[in-house]
Amino acid sequence: MTPKTIIEKQITELSSNLKPITSQTQSWAEKNIFLKWAVLSRGKFHCLECAHSWKPDSQRQSCQKYINCTACQGRLKMHQYNQVHFKEIEYFSILQTCGGFQVVRIICSYKHMKKNFQPSYFHKEVMQHWISADGEVRTMSLSTNVLAQVYDQWKFYSPLEVRPKDFQGGQKYRINPYKIYPKMKVLPILKRNGFKTSVHGIAPQILFTALLKDPVSETLLKSAQNSLLKHYLTSHEQHLRENWQAVKTCLKHHYKIQDIKIWEDYITLLRWFKKDLTSPALVCPQNLDDAHDRLVAKKRDIQRRKHLAQLRAEIQQAEPIYENDKKQFLGLSFTDNDLTVKVLDRVQDFLTEGDTLHHCVFTNEYFKKKDSLILSAQIENKPIETIEISLSKMEIIQCRGNRNKATKHHSRILRIIHKNLPEIAKRLKKQKKQTASA
Repeated sequence: MTPKTIIEKQITELSSNLKPITSQTQSWAEKNIFLKWAVLSRGKFHCLECAHSWKPDSQRQSCQKYINCTACQGRLKMHQYNQVHFKEIEYFSILQTCGGFQVVRIICSYKHMKKNFQPSYFHKEVMQHWISADGEVRTMSLSTNVLAQVYDQWKFYSPLEVRPKDFQGGQKYRINPYKIYPKMKVLPILKRNGFKTSVHGIAPQILFTALLKDPVSETLLKSAQNSLLKHYLTSHEQHLRENWQAVKTCLKHHYKIQDIKIWEDYITLLRWFKKDLTSPALVCPQNLDDAHDRLVAKKRDIQRRKHLAQLRAEIQQAEPIYENDKKQFLGLSFTDNDLTVKVLDRVQDFLTEGDTLHHCVFTNEYFKKKDSLILSAQIENKPIETIEISLSKMEIIQCRGNRNKATKHHSRILRIIHKNLPEIAKRLKKQKKQTASA
């Protein structure tokens, strides 16, 4: 994109004056952002870090996920498959200031490995985020291959170019570097607003923009509510602003929220019961799970005892709306031996799911969420976990079993969902086309 505005021309000129990534920085990245790998081939372990090879001491050792190299003493992660070439890709960032801007430089690093050879590396700066003191951000990036199956298939031969403002809504903008180069320079206003040295697992461009524009982010950072801040800035669905009175109560009494999603559901229940959100005894329970479960059970009893007829009418009224919203997904299921993951086809199924697993999927009306797809993981037709997927982000929001706990099948369920996300995306695309043609 050719720079047209004054700010775009200024950023382009400043970018051309930035110093290239130094060899010292590249050496730091090679030592700190990559895992060390090993592979078992023809009865020998091969260290892909120092090229040493040796025979296992026992059969059991060859089944471990991690081993120690007998030469370099590095802790090595075992590759699952034996092949000729191995590749690892990671991102790291450099924080600098230039011309009154906070600059977040994103570098894509490749590590190429082969048995009996030392690894080789390739580093390329792929993005620059230029953030002004008032929180406005513009991004320069390389071009990507639009026909690729991944969103960050960079064209390394292309130049860094200014991207339009709507670039901030894409996945590439939200790339979160694995590590940040420790020698960093930040604007004084960011230090004033609470930033020290850690980004707390948040993409620095997102954190800095929020600290400069959003007082909520500044308050959470200065209060050391780091997990709450990360949830606020990165979660697809959160209700922190509407729960701000309850959040202030937590901040005042130094209450650390262990499970933010459960806490938000709990506050929703407190609001339903018209409780005082300034009361620390209510808002800051010692055992969040027990307090949440008590309110869920209490609300469910009230619904059944006093509003059973109304509840049936609501389900009947909600059924056609739900079926119309999710018609492309109804009947969708994935099977892996004895485990089946399927879409909840009816609103009545939400009630059954919530009753069986003792959580709030029906109580908090998840069937009304336009952007969420709710699935049930079942074994022998018995629910074991409920999954919520964001249709706009195509990612898992939460996956919870009985009383919101994970089961022993949790990892297996997540693998099945990730494997079949393309099928869900395909159906969503088909639904959008039908809606547009209608």
